[in-house]
Amino acid sequence: MTQPALDLVIAALEKIREQNGRAPRASRTALARLQTVAASLREAGTSPTGRRLQPQNKADLLDKIRERVGACTKCAHLACSRTQTVFGVGNPDADLMFIGEAPGADEDQQGEPFVGRAGQLLTRILKAMNFAREDVYIANILKCRPDMPAGSFGNRPPTPTEMQTCRPYLLEQIDIIQPSVLVALGAVAVEGLLGTRAAMREMRGRWHTYNSIPLMITYHPAYLLRNQAPSEKRKVWEDMLQVMERLELPVSERQRNYFL
Repeated sequence: MTQPALDLVIAALEKIREQNGRAPRASRTALARLQTVAASLREAGTSPTGRRLQPQNKADLLDKIRERVGACTKCAHLACSRTQTVFGVGNPDADLMFIGEAPGADEDQQGEPFVGRAGQLLTRILKAMNFAREDVYIANILKCRPDMPAGSFGNRPPTPTEMQTCRPYLLEQIDIIQPSVLVALGAVAVEGLLGTRAAMREMRGRWHTYNSIPLMITYHPAYLLRNQAPSEKRKVWEDMLQVMERLELPVSERQRNYFL
């Protein structure tokens, strides 16, 4: 599929959504065929939009999307309330990509995902896996912090409409980076990426796929900050051990016995 053809498809889908007031749907057969085509293109070193990608130009392609995100006003209420957009950070040629839900207050101020307390915990998890933040790529479903009522504190989850509107930016990021493994952090990230709602205890710890890319679902670091039970922390670490094994990374005995 060429870029002009893709643009026409996206425009048609957006028109359907505007006219019907809901997201367009596709059959499982159609989705399966699209995933097969995407996998074939990826093996050939070409993105699903028809572009042959090289590591040296991935950063340039991501910068072009970053510019569009920075000027985005599709969600007018978020464009008015945000300090800045939070695009993504890390290695454009990363084998491992983490996906969260939306920026919080710290991320909104600094313009980088996962820099608050949850982000500090994610950095510790990466370090235990022998990764630096610069080695992986980190992004969110939403690029703007969800607005909060005046006088309210904390964060609210993105709405389905907000996720549907912002999701194409994330898909473009994945398309360019072409990671070997994706990790979805929390149920909101799963819903935004796969359109699936289910209990985390049913989804985490086993392999799923997104566009033929292996996808591991695990708890969001913020969940571990609220729930300090060693058993929950161990679950997340066991999920990360599976990720390391899928990436064919060495796992030491100390890492196997590690608790967050």
